Amino acid sequence: MSDDLLAEFVAAIPMPALMVDQTERIIAANTDAKTLLAQNIVGRHFATILRQPQVIEAIEQSLRSKGPTIARHLSNDGAQDTTFEIKCRYMNGVGAVSGGATLATFQDITHVEQASQMRRDFVANVSHELRTPLTALMGFIETLQGPAHDDAAARERFLKIMSDEANRMNRLVGDLLSLNRVESEERVRPKEQLELTGLLQSTLNSLRPLATDAKVDLNLNAPEGPVTLTGDNDQLRQVFTNLIENAIKYGGSGGSVEVRVIPSERDTAMRGPAVRVQVIDKGPGIDAVHLPRLTERFYRADSHRSRQLGGTGLGLAIVKHIINRHRGRLRVESDLGKGATFTVILPR
Repeated sequence: MSDDLLAEFVAAIPMPALMVDQTERIIAANTDAKTLLAQNIVGRHFATILRQPQVIEAIEQSLRSKGPTIARHLSNDGAQDTTFEIKCRYMNGVGAVSGGATLATFQDITHVEQASQMRRDFVANVSHELRTPLTALMGFIETLQGPAHDDAAARERFLKIMSDEANRMNRLVGDLLSLNRVESEERVRPKEQLELTGLLQSTLNSLRPLATDAKVDLNLNAPEGPVTLTGDNDQLRQVFTNLIENAIKYGGSGGSVEVRVIPSERDTAMRGPAVRVQVIDKGPGIDAVHLPRLTERFYRADSHRSRQLGGTGLGLAIVKHIINRHRGRLRVESDLGKGATFTVILPR
């Protein structure tokens, strides 16, 4: 194969690719490979370009055995770490020396690695969240079967704690099932027409007993006329229940929670007709360092307080997926000591 034909062959491969002959020099590389590694790599020894031992070993083994090998190449695109799977295949009749060379292709598998890591983290988090109440339950059961068997006062106290821990596990399982259901429906756009102000008023009415216990005033500030949009009534109720309940629990020290409905004919975020629903509290606020991660599964700005108040760490993750299904946006603004504002932007 001529040098020109070889260069055209490698250039046609739709991923970073290069070819190394028996002199261990790079004899061809496409534009993607040059962008990934360096521009002037043709003619250089491959080990000076691909410095990672596992990659060097894979290419050397392919050249020696004239067979296929696989390795991983770690890189960074300037924003995040990237992982490539390098597949080496030996080709006869290529190159000036010994009539053969190894073709190395780089397939980006970063998304696969990230998904795998997310699954591992998710399993670890679920296991951790379940282990704590399970350990407590097992400990109290053992105590009730032994030393506290005939202690009525201890039995009542332990049974109350056991009930709380069992309810905590039940909430976690419920939120996991809800998250799974929401994720499975995320790509299916809702078709139901609903009236938003009535939905919010109903949601506030259901949360007033919680607000009364926390000594928090709930206020709805909405236009006089109906505000209609296309959405899933139950899912949007879940979104606003979660946000308002969080505002009562975590921002209730400010004494009030306000829900504002702001429709517009052209919203800058949606580039068209939309409505913004703001849930505003006057509590202690959220440190800016936590804001970008609030919708991550099991992420808590205040882990101890969240668990004390019965939080599972999944509520805002569910909110994010529901809003994504509605092609909306979620904005969070907060200053320490000045409360927090959660804004849901929905297209109309």
